[in-house]
Amino acid sequence: MTSQAERIPLVKRQLTHEQLLASKATLERQVEEGYLSQGKAKEIHLKDYMNTQYMAEVSIGTPAQKFMVIPDTGSSNVWVYDADCTSVVCLYHKTFDHAKSTTFKADTEKFVLHYGSGGVSGVQAYDTVQFGGAVAKDFHMGLIQNVDGIAFLASDMCGILGLAYNTISMYGMPTFVDASLKTKNFSFYLHSNPDESYMMMPGFDEDISKLEDYHFHNVIEERYYSLNLESFGEAKFSGIKGVIDSGTSLIVGDKASVAKILKGATVAQDCSDMDKLETLDVVIDGVSYPLTPEQYVLRITQGTETQCVMGIMGAAFPAGFDYMIIGDVFLRAYPAYFDKENNQVGFMRPAAATE
Repeated sequence: MTSQAERIPLVKRQLTHEQLLASKATLERQVEEGYLSQGKAKEIHLKDYMNTQYMAEVSIGTPAQKFMVIPDTGSSNVWVYDADCTSVVCLYHKTFDHAKSTTFKADTEKFVLHYGSGGVSGVQAYDTVQFGGAVAKDFHMGLIQNVDGIAFLASDMCGILGLAYNTISMYGMPTFVDASLKTKNFSFYLHSNPDESYMMMPGFDEDISKLEDYHFHNVIEERYYSLNLESFGEAKFSGIKGVIDSGTSLIVGDKASVAKILKGATVAQDCSDMDKLETLDVVIDGVSYPLTPEQYVLRITQGTETQCVMGIMGAAFPAGFDYMIIGDVFLRAYPAYFDKENNQVGFMRPAAATE
């Protein structure tokens, strides 16, 4: 195993208004099905990946084959489409030709992941995986040979690089972070400008910040990066976990909570009433992170038209689902340092945060 800090470029894809609205319905179905069928499930998939914005390049095999994947703090497994894939999705995405890799090791065990909008299945395998300066040799991953769900066809991704805890890793597979890094931490710097977003692995960008520029919060549940969310706007919480999720574009909570947060506020598609919206404070462990309307309202350009859509949405979560999913809307405002070694997540202080 090696670990060398490296800046990893992130590619930002443009979303449509329809994709963002569809993601809420998909999320509701995922949570409802997963929660009711498994009780308080060990793993509840929090996304369908259709509306994910940021992707990065990962190398697999020897010689290296390169793929655009989602670096996802909301899941823990690594998978890519395989050359033996028989689904239509694989005709339009790059696939891994395992026959061309000298370090590939086959595994006869199945690999299956279910999502609310479909699922993927294939086989388990071992090979070298490199992401930035982090390398995991003989790494246990999934190769996808069957795909069910239009979300995968709509997405540009060729796979997932899960960055969460091994407690939610299917089949007991090790996580890439644990297998590749001696210093188990990494950071995200997300921007609206497609050319400016990147990750650091391991560590954080010391050219723009120091460690003391971050507020650190303890992870209170080592599955996702779940933090103690005390309030959001005028909504007060007790026992609600804020899941810091790089693989989700929006902030999504239960309908009642979001109603208290927004207090009936909406945004016109033509963005004409932005000046009527308030700044909303996200409070984690007593530390306030203000989000301005320009930060929590998404501007989506299609052709020559720009539409506004609220980046905070309510979903029909079942009673007892004590999560709020805090995605890229928040991470663009506050660069995040995931210190898995010490089970903490740090956010750059508001005064130092980049816009």
